[in-house]
Amino acid sequence: MSDLQWEIHVTGVLPDSVLAEMYGLEATVEPASTVLYGCLADDAALHGVLDRIQSLGLRLVEVRRLPQVEHDRPG
Repeated sequence: MSDLQWEIHVTGVLPDSVLAEMYGLEATVEPASTVLYGCLADDAALHGVLDRIQSLGLRLVEVRRLPQVEHDRPG
């Protein structure tokens, strides 16, 4: 099974309470921005994150799909 990995850049630093709502994405803080990254189950999950970013009034800087990660399948 493979999951699509995403990297999402927004301006500002997101509080922990907001990060908890981002479908399990991890975050790093760079000067004046936050980078969310990780696997999302499907396009609906990606749109959920993007909708939440918009509802918070955050400026979306970049969304990038990262190379797929292959998971071992049980034999």
